[in-house]
Amino acid sequence: MIIDTTYLLPLARIRIKADLLKAIAENKLKIKIDFDDLKVSLISLFELQAKASKLNIPPKYVSKAIDVILKTFDVVPFYQDKIVDKAHELHKVIGDCIDCIIVATAVVLKEDLATEDKIILSIKDFIEKKYDIKVVKYEDIALPGP
Repeated sequence: MIIDTTYLLPLARIRIKADLLKAIAENKLKIKIDFDDLKVSLISLFELQAKASKLNIPPKYVSKAIDVILKTFDVVPFYQDKIVDKAHELHKVIGDCIDCIIVATAVVLKEDLATEDKIILSIKDFIEKKYDIKVVKYEDIALPGP
């Protein structure tokens, strides 16, 4: 499963409601997922750093987060030919280039995609039918919490 950048934000001390990594760690899931099942696009490390900078998160937290990501997850280079080609194709329906790359990574690897992105979720049916992958969000995966 490819996870979108949103789910990595808590590693840099950025709070989100949809803390998928915490749900996995606490085994509060509707489906079985282990950390070994997760993959991350390399572009998500750039996006994490950019979002953290915008939110004025201290650089030491960002560096630690990136270190944890590199040690824990399978990080997929975004510059692979097939991913570049698929991202170019997806740009016709997804305006954000980073989102195109993340979706393209899932499509090329034939991996399901977990995301909270409203634009990606708005074309979920199109992605699932055309590329034969599932697009899921936090509430599809995690048990409801207090």
